[in-house]
Amino acid sequence: MQKLIIRGGEKVGGEISVQGAKNSALPLLAGCLLAKGESVLYNCPELSDVFAACRILNCLGCKCKFRDNTVSVDSDVLNSSEVPDGLMREMRSSIVFLGAVLGRMGKCRLSFPGGCELGPRPIDMHLSALRQMGVRITEEHGALDCSCPKGLKGAKINLSFPSVGATENIMLAAALAEGETVIYNAAREPEICDLAGYLNSCGARIKGAGSSTVSIEGVSELHGCEYTVMPDRIAAATLMAAAAATGGELSLLNVRCDDVQSVIPVFEQMGCGVFCCRDRIYISCTKKLRAVKTIRTMPYPGFPTDAQALVMAALTKAEGTSVIVENIFENRYRHVDELVRMGADIKTEGKVAVIRGVKELYGALVRASDLRGGAALAVAALGANGETVLENVKFIDRGYESLEKQLCSIGANVKRIL
Repeated sequence: MQKLIIRGGEKVGGEISVQGAKNSALPLLAGCLLAKGESVLYNCPELSDVFAACRILNCLGCKCKFRDNTVSVDSDVLNSSEVPDGLMREMRSSIVFLGAVLGRMGKCRLSFPGGCELGPRPIDMHLSALRQMGVRITEEHGALDCSCPKGLKGAKINLSFPSVGATENIMLAAALAEGETVIYNAAREPEICDLAGYLNSCGARIKGAGSSTVSIEGVSELHGCEYTVMPDRIAAATLMAAAAATGGELSLLNVRCDDVQSVIPVFEQMGCGVFCCRDRIYISCTKKLRAVKTIRTMPYPGFPTDAQALVMAALTKAEGTSVIVENIFENRYRHVDELVRMGADIKTEGKVAVIRGVKELYGALVRASDLRGGAALAVAALGANGETVLENVKFIDRGYESLEKQLCSIGANVKRIL
């Protein structure tokens, strides 16, 4: 089992380029199934989840190659519409392949997805929407058999919650469907806009991405294209939290300021100076951190649930008491007990976490239980006294490209051991 050994007490500083977005790369890779010919995705992060997505593509018959943050996918000929159970279990985002395979093949068989255990993440909205588009779905022995004998048909779909995954699945299925599909209460995340940008570059007709109403006019065929994956806004938030936790200063390159507008005010309330200029963010956290009154996670453009644990790690040493309300996932405080092992004073009840700042954190043996919680433990360890041993690095590798190398490049003392 691989571990990170983190020796705290070093202020991070300098310049660092933000990696491509995990949460965009995965649906884009699924979208490659819809486009005949070759698609080339640049700025694609080298992550275990991305590698898993490439294995799914190869299993379906695509020719997928990955080198130097560039993925080429030739999906001219597909020979399967079934995603094996083992591949589905490797990541939670694997369900996004359902809409893409249905759109291209007219049928699909897969099991329920795996990944981080963040509490219930039902796919009822995905299945309900696809049924409205003419898909017949049967479930047996943990697998979903889906087919659309009369072809996919456009529909008007009202989502009960602005689910990112459901919005992506509908967009993928609708791109080649007959007629127009309209999604009401659609997710507005930047990653939705990136998927629409890629599909439109392939010949799709999608309007309204980034708003609550998205319309997709189905076309008969899509073609491959070259496209660049957007920067990872959660990776940017992670680096900003590292600066806050260590009292450091960072310049983040290859980042879009608009994508992190919901996170920046929180760091400013903590006493950090944050300056934005289109594709660059400068953050200075040289003053003693202050508590933040209340942070509520919300769908975009609200504060992202993926940044909750990261900000909490920085707030453990802030003066005063901070409150976080987690409104998206039921089980997203699993990192709290591990932070407490390091000396943090955190109490949780239901959706609410109360963080009372302490003077110091201390190195300890801790274990990651999910992707963002694991990254939060790394952030806390950077600002702690002594050495922290962080286990279950496999979770961190799902969303961060060699996190230890990134942190070392800005002055941290981190190494990976087997």
